Amino acid sequence: MGEILERRRRQTAERIGELRLELKDAEALCSKTACVYMTGSFSRGEANSHSDLDLFIVGKAGDGKRALGGLNEILIKSDLVRATRKLGIPDFSGEGEYLTHYTVEEIVDTLGKPEDDVNNTFTARLLLLLESRPLIGDEIYREVIPSVVQAYCKDYQDHASEFVPGFLANDILRMWRTFCVNYEARTQSAPPAKKAKRRLKNFKLKHSRLLTCYSALLYLLALFLRNKTVSPDDISSMVALTPTERIEWLSRQSGICTASSKMEELLALYEDFLIRTDASEDELVKRFMDEAKRREYFESASRFGDLVFEVLQSFGGGNRFHRLLVV
Repeated sequence: MGEILERRRRQTAERIGELRLELKDAEALCSKTACVYMTGSFSRGEANSHSDLDLFIVGKAGDGKRALGGLNEILIKSDLVRATRKLGIPDFSGEGEYLTHYTVEEIVDTLGKPEDDVNNTFTARLLLLLESRPLIGDEIYREVIPSVVQAYCKDYQDHASEFVPGFLANDILRMWRTFCVNYEARTQSAPPAKKAKRRLKNFKLKHSRLLTCYSALLYLLALFLRNKTVSPDDISSMVALTPTERIEWLSRQSGICTASSKMEELLALYEDFLIRTDASEDELVKRFMDEAKRREYFESASRFGDLVFEVLQSFGGGNRFHRLLVV
Protein backbone atom coordinates (compact mmCIF):
# COMPACT_ATOMS: atom_id res chain seq x y z
CA MET A 1 0.00 0.00 0.00
CA GLY A 2 1.33 3.44 -0.92
CA GLU A 3 1.72 6.36 1.44
CA ILE A 4 -1.23 8.29 -0.03
CA LEU A 5 -3.68 5.42 0.35
CA GLU A 6 -2.45 4.64 3.83
CA ARG A 7 -2.91 8.24 4.93
CA ARG A 8 -6.34 8.56 3.30
CA ARG A 9 -7.56 5.36 4.95
CA ARG A 10 -6.34 6.51 8.34
CA GLN A 11 -7.86 9.98 8.01
CA THR A 12 -11.15 8.62 6.68
CA ALA A 13 -11.39 6.13 9.56
CA GLU A 14 -10.81 8.98 12.04
CA ARG A 15 -13.57 11.10 10.46
CA ILE A 16 -16.00 8.16 10.46
CA GLY A 17 -15.18 7.62 14.13
CA GLU A 18 -16.04 11.27 14.83
CA LEU A 19 -19.30 10.86 12.91
CA ARG A 20 -20.26 7.79 14.87
CA LEU A 21 -19.79 9.69 18.14
CA GLU A 22 -22.21 12.34 16.88
CA LEU A 23 -24.78 9.76 15.83
CA LYS A 24 -25.49 7.97 19.10
CA ASP A 25 -29.13 9.07 19.08
CA ALA A 26 -29.57 7.87 15.48
CA GLU A 27 -27.91 4.57 16.41
CA ALA A 28 -30.44 4.10 19.21
CA LEU A 29 -33.32 4.93 16.87
CA CYS A 30 -32.18 2.21 14.46
CA SER A 31 -32.39 -0.23 17.38
CA LYS A 32 -32.04 -3.50 15.46
CA THR A 33 -34.50 -2.41 12.79
CA ALA A 34 -32.30 -0.64 10.21
CA CYS A 35 -28.81 0.40 9.19
CA VAL A 36 -27.32 3.39 7.43
CA TYR A 37 -24.53 2.47 5.05
CA MET A 38 -22.02 4.66 3.25
CA THR A 39 -20.96 4.49 -0.36
CA GLY A 40 -18.54 6.73 -2.25
CA SER A 41 -15.17 8.01 -1.08
CA PHE A 42 -15.91 7.59 2.64
CA SER A 43 -16.80 3.92 2.23
CA ARG A 44 -13.78 3.35 -0.02
CA GLY A 45 -11.48 4.79 2.65
CA GLU A 46 -10.25 7.63 0.45
CA ALA A 47 -12.24 10.73 1.44
CA ASN A 48 -10.63 14.16 1.32
CA SER A 49 -11.68 17.41 2.99
CA HIS A 50 -14.05 18.18 0.08
CA SER A 51 -15.86 14.80 0.10
CA ASP A 52 -19.54 14.59 0.93
CA LEU A 53 -21.36 11.57 2.36
CA ASP A 54 -23.34 9.20 0.16
CA LEU A 55 -25.77 7.21 2.32
CA PHE A 56 -28.61 4.70 2.07
CA ILE A 57 -30.96 3.46 4.79
CA VAL A 58 -31.94 -0.21 4.73
CA GLY A 59 -34.32 -1.70 7.26
CA LYS A 60 -36.32 -4.76 8.11
CA ALA A 61 -39.98 -5.22 7.25
CA GLY A 62 -42.71 -7.01 9.13
CA ASP A 63 -46.46 -7.44 8.68
CA GLY A 64 -46.23 -5.65 5.37
CA LYS A 65 -44.71 -2.45 6.74
CA ARG A 66 -41.30 -1.05 7.57
CA ALA A 67 -39.89 -1.85 11.00
CA LEU A 68 -38.27 1.59 11.13
CA GLY A 69 -41.18 4.00 11.50
CA GLY A 70 -41.55 7.18 9.46
CA LEU A 71 -40.99 9.55 12.39
CA ASN A 72 -37.86 7.73 13.49
CA GLU A 73 -36.62 7.85 9.90
CA ILE A 74 -37.07 11.64 9.92
CA LEU A 75 -35.20 11.91 13.22
CA ILE A 76 -32.33 9.78 11.89
CA LYS A 77 -32.03 11.93 8.77
CA SER A 78 -32.12 15.06 10.91
CA ASP A 79 -29.35 13.65 13.09
CA LEU A 80 -27.28 12.87 9.99
CA VAL A 81 -27.64 16.43 8.68
CA ARG A 82 -26.76 17.92 12.06
CA ALA A 83 -23.69 15.69 12.48
CA THR A 84 -22.30 16.34 9.00
CA ARG A 85 -22.71 20.10 9.37
CA LYS A 86 -21.09 20.09 12.80
CA LEU A 87 -18.07 18.22 11.41
CA GLY A 88 -17.78 20.43 8.32
CA ILE A 89 -18.76 17.71 5.83
CA PRO A 90 -20.53 19.11 2.74
CA ASP A 91 -24.32 18.81 2.71
CA PHE A 92 -25.92 15.81 1.05
CA SER A 93 -26.23 16.21 -2.71
CA GLY A 94 -29.65 17.07 -4.13
CA GLU A 95 -30.87 18.42 -0.78
CA GLY A 96 -30.84 14.86 0.55
CA GLU A 97 -33.16 13.44 -2.12
CA TYR A 98 -30.90 10.38 -2.55
CA LEU A 99 -30.90 9.57 1.18
CA THR A 100 -33.56 6.90 0.67
CA HIS A 101 -35.00 4.23 2.97
CA TYR A 102 -35.46 0.73 1.51
CA THR A 103 -36.37 -2.52 3.16
CA VAL A 104 -34.22 -5.60 2.64
CA GLU A 105 -37.16 -7.16 0.81
CA GLU A 106 -37.39 -4.21 -1.60
CA ILE A 107 -33.71 -4.47 -2.44
CA VAL A 108 -33.87 -8.25 -2.98
CA ASP A 109 -37.33 -8.68 -4.53
CA THR A 110 -36.79 -6.11 -7.29
CA LEU A 111 -33.70 -7.96 -8.54
CA GLY A 112 -34.09 -8.56 -12.28
CA LYS A 113 -37.43 -6.71 -12.50
CA PRO A 114 -38.20 -3.56 -14.53
CA GLU A 115 -38.91 -1.52 -11.38
CA ASP A 116 -35.34 -2.16 -10.18
CA ASP A 117 -34.09 0.86 -12.14
CA VAL A 118 -37.15 3.04 -11.56
CA ASN A 119 -37.02 2.64 -7.77
CA ASN A 120 -33.21 3.01 -7.67
CA THR A 121 -32.96 -0.30 -5.81
CA PHE A 122 -30.50 -1.45 -8.48
CA THR A 123 -28.02 1.28 -7.51
CA ALA A 124 -28.63 0.79 -3.79
CA ARG A 125 -28.07 -2.97 -4.06
CA LEU A 126 -25.00 -2.87 -6.31
CA LEU A 127 -23.26 -0.15 -4.31
CA LEU A 128 -24.08 -2.13 -1.15
CA LEU A 129 -22.10 -5.05 -2.57
CA LEU A 130 -19.36 -3.12 -4.37
CA GLU A 131 -18.26 -0.34 -2.02
CA SER A 132 -20.39 -0.04 1.13
CA ARG A 133 -19.51 0.32 4.80
CA PRO A 134 -21.95 0.61 7.73
CA LEU A 135 -22.17 3.98 9.47
CA ILE A 136 -24.79 3.00 12.05
CA GLY A 137 -26.73 -0.22 12.62
CA ASP A 138 -23.80 -2.59 12.10
CA GLU A 139 -25.82 -5.63 13.22
CA ILE A 140 -28.51 -5.11 10.58
CA TYR A 141 -25.86 -4.40 7.96
CA ARG A 142 -24.25 -7.79 8.71
CA GLU A 143 -27.67 -9.43 8.22
CA VAL A 144 -28.41 -7.61 4.97
CA ILE A 145 -25.24 -8.64 3.10
CA PRO A 146 -25.86 -12.44 3.14
CA SER A 147 -29.50 -11.91 2.16
CA VAL A 148 -28.50 -9.92 -0.93
CA VAL A 149 -25.63 -12.25 -1.81
CA GLN A 150 -27.90 -15.27 -1.56
CA ALA A 151 -30.36 -13.66 -3.97
CA TYR A 152 -27.60 -13.76 -6.59
CA CYS A 153 -26.65 -17.37 -5.79
CA LYS A 154 -29.93 -19.30 -5.92
CA ASP A 155 -28.40 -21.96 -8.19
CA TYR A 156 -25.26 -22.40 -6.12
CA GLN A 157 -26.30 -25.61 -4.32
CA ASP A 158 -26.93 -27.38 -7.64
CA HIS A 159 -23.56 -26.24 -9.07
CA ALA A 160 -21.37 -25.84 -5.97
CA SER A 161 -18.26 -27.34 -7.57
CA GLU A 162 -18.42 -25.15 -10.71
CA PHE A 163 -20.54 -22.12 -9.86
CA VAL A 164 -20.06 -19.03 -12.04
CA PRO A 165 -21.67 -15.94 -10.41
CA GLY A 166 -23.10 -14.88 -13.76
CA PHE A 167 -26.17 -13.07 -12.43
CA LEU A 168 -24.03 -10.88 -10.17
CA ALA A 169 -21.33 -10.34 -12.80
CA ASN A 170 -23.90 -9.21 -15.35
CA ASP A 171 -25.38 -6.73 -12.87
CA ILE A 172 -21.91 -5.36 -12.09
CA LEU A 173 -21.28 -4.89 -15.80
CA ARG A 174 -24.70 -3.25 -16.13
CA MET A 175 -23.79 -0.88 -13.28
CA TRP A 176 -20.57 0.12 -15.05
CA ARG A 177 -22.35 0.65 -18.36
CA THR A 178 -25.10 2.62 -16.63
CA PHE A 179 -22.45 4.97 -15.24
CA CYS A 180 -21.04 5.38 -18.76
CA VAL A 181 -24.42 5.91 -20.45
CA ASN A 182 -25.47 8.49 -17.84
CA TYR A 183 -22.27 10.42 -18.49
CA GLU A 184 -22.68 10.40 -22.27
CA ALA A 185 -26.34 11.40 -22.11
CA ARG A 186 -25.57 14.54 -20.13
CA THR A 187 -22.52 15.80 -22.03
CA GLN A 188 -24.10 17.10 -25.23
CA SER A 189 -24.28 20.83 -26.15
CA ALA A 190 -23.04 22.34 -22.88
CA PRO A 191 -21.23 25.68 -22.29
CA PRO A 192 -17.45 25.49 -21.51
CA ALA A 193 -17.71 25.50 -17.72
CA LYS A 194 -20.44 22.87 -17.77
CA LYS A 195 -18.43 20.75 -20.21
CA ALA A 196 -15.42 21.02 -17.89
CA LYS A 197 -17.58 19.83 -15.00
CA ARG A 198 -18.75 16.86 -17.06
CA ARG A 199 -15.16 16.08 -18.03
CA LEU A 200 -14.25 16.10 -14.35
CA LYS A 201 -17.02 13.56 -13.74
CA ASN A 202 -15.70 11.50 -16.64
CA PHE A 203 -12.20 11.59 -15.12
CA LYS A 204 -13.59 10.30 -11.84
CA LEU A 205 -15.67 7.72 -13.72
CA LYS A 206 -12.52 6.37 -15.38
CA HIS A 207 -10.90 5.83 -11.98
CA SER A 208 -13.09 5.35 -8.90
CA ARG A 209 -16.21 4.06 -10.69
CA LEU A 210 -14.14 1.81 -12.94
CA LEU A 211 -12.20 0.37 -10.02
CA THR A 212 -15.33 -0.11 -7.92
CA CYS A 213 -16.84 -2.36 -10.59
CA TYR A 214 -13.81 -4.11 -12.01
CA SER A 215 -11.98 -4.76 -8.73
CA ALA A 216 -14.99 -6.91 -7.81
CA LEU A 217 -14.98 -8.73 -11.14
CA LEU A 218 -11.21 -9.31 -10.92
CA TYR A 219 -11.52 -10.64 -7.37
CA LEU A 220 -14.27 -13.10 -8.32
CA LEU A 221 -12.48 -14.10 -11.52
CA ALA A 222 -9.28 -14.84 -9.59
CA LEU A 223 -11.18 -17.05 -7.14
CA PHE A 224 -12.80 -18.93 -10.01
CA LEU A 225 -9.39 -19.41 -11.62
CA ARG A 226 -8.05 -20.88 -8.39
CA ASN A 227 -11.05 -22.87 -7.13
CA LYS A 228 -13.06 -23.55 -10.33
CA THR A 229 -16.07 -22.14 -8.48
CA VAL A 230 -17.22 -19.09 -6.51
CA SER A 231 -19.21 -19.54 -3.30
CA PRO A 232 -21.57 -17.12 -1.53
CA ASP A 233 -18.92 -16.81 1.21
CA ASP A 234 -16.40 -15.78 -1.45
CA ILE A 235 -18.74 -13.01 -2.56
CA SER A 236 -19.24 -11.86 1.03
CA SER A 237 -15.44 -11.74 1.43
CA MET A 238 -15.27 -9.56 -1.67
CA VAL A 239 -17.90 -7.21 -0.19
CA ALA A 240 -15.82 -6.83 2.98
CA LEU A 241 -12.91 -5.33 1.02
CA THR A 242 -12.73 -1.86 -0.51
CA PRO A 243 -11.86 -1.66 -4.23
CA THR A 244 -8.19 -0.83 -3.55
CA GLU A 245 -7.99 -3.56 -0.90
CA ARG A 246 -9.17 -6.07 -3.51
CA ILE A 247 -6.33 -5.03 -5.82
CA GLU A 248 -3.85 -5.36 -2.95
CA TRP A 249 -5.23 -8.82 -2.11
CA LEU A 250 -4.95 -9.89 -5.75
CA SER A 251 -1.34 -8.74 -5.96
CA ARG A 252 -0.46 -11.06 -3.04
CA GLN A 253 -1.90 -14.20 -4.67
CA SER A 254 1.38 -15.60 -5.96
CA GLY A 255 -0.20 -18.82 -7.18
CA ILE A 256 -2.57 -17.11 -9.59
CA CYS A 257 -1.30 -13.56 -10.07
CA THR A 258 1.04 -13.11 -13.02
CA ALA A 259 0.59 -9.35 -13.20
CA SER A 260 1.93 -8.05 -9.88
CA SER A 261 3.88 -5.22 -11.55
CA LYS A 262 0.68 -4.09 -13.31
CA MET A 263 -1.14 -4.16 -9.97
CA GLU A 264 1.53 -1.91 -8.46
CA GLU A 265 1.25 0.51 -11.37
CA LEU A 266 -2.54 0.44 -11.10
CA LEU A 267 -2.43 1.43 -7.42
CA ALA A 268 0.22 4.08 -8.12
CA LEU A 269 -1.96 5.65 -10.82
CA TYR A 270 -4.93 5.53 -8.47
CA GLU A 271 -2.93 7.41 -5.86
CA ASP A 272 -2.10 10.01 -8.52
CA PHE A 273 -5.84 10.29 -9.18
CA LEU A 274 -6.49 10.88 -5.46
CA ILE A 275 -3.87 13.62 -5.39
CA ARG A 276 -5.20 15.30 -8.54
CA THR A 277 -8.79 15.37 -7.26
CA ASP A 278 -7.90 16.67 -3.78
CA ALA A 279 -9.35 20.15 -4.40
CA SER A 280 -12.69 21.94 -4.45
CA GLU A 281 -14.98 21.33 -7.38
CA ASP A 282 -14.54 24.92 -8.55
CA GLU A 283 -10.76 24.50 -8.65
CA LEU A 284 -11.02 21.16 -10.44
CA VAL A 285 -13.38 22.61 -13.04
CA LYS A 286 -10.81 25.35 -13.75
CA ARG A 287 -8.16 22.71 -14.29
CA PHE A 288 -10.37 20.84 -16.74
CA MET A 289 -10.93 24.01 -18.72
CA ASP A 290 -7.16 24.06 -19.37
CA GLU A 291 -6.69 21.97 -22.51
CA ALA A 292 -3.08 20.94 -21.78
CA LYS A 293 -3.89 19.94 -18.20
CA ARG A 294 -7.00 18.09 -19.32
CA ARG A 295 -5.03 16.15 -21.94
CA GLU A 296 -2.43 15.16 -19.33
CA TYR A 297 -5.11 13.95 -16.93
CA PHE A 298 -6.94 11.90 -19.54
CA GLU A 299 -3.74 10.28 -20.82
CA SER A 300 -3.28 8.97 -17.28
CA ALA A 301 -6.93 7.83 -17.18
CA SER A 302 -6.45 5.98 -20.46
CA ARG A 303 -3.41 4.17 -19.08
CA PHE A 304 -5.42 3.27 -15.95
CA GLY A 305 -8.15 1.69 -18.09
CA ASP A 306 -5.57 -0.17 -20.18
CA LEU A 307 -4.07 -1.66 -17.02
CA VAL A 308 -7.46 -2.85 -15.75
CA PHE A 309 -8.02 -4.57 -19.10
CA GLU A 310 -4.54 -6.16 -19.09
CA VAL A 311 -5.01 -7.48 -15.55
CA LEU A 312 -8.45 -8.83 -16.48
CA GLN A 313 -6.91 -10.69 -19.41
CA SER A 314 -4.13 -12.12 -17.25
CA PHE A 315 -6.61 -13.51 -14.71
CA GLY A 316 -9.11 -14.67 -17.32
CA GLY A 317 -7.23 -17.43 -19.04
CA GLY A 318 -10.16 -17.93 -21.42
CA ASN A 319 -12.24 -19.85 -18.86
CA ARG A 320 -16.04 -19.86 -18.72
CA PHE A 321 -16.26 -16.95 -16.32
CA HIS A 322 -13.84 -14.89 -18.40
CA ARG A 323 -15.90 -15.54 -21.51
CA LEU A 324 -19.08 -14.41 -19.75
CA LEU A 325 -17.43 -11.07 -18.94
CA VAL A 326 -16.35 -10.53 -22.54
CA VAL A 327 -19.26 -11.95 -24.56
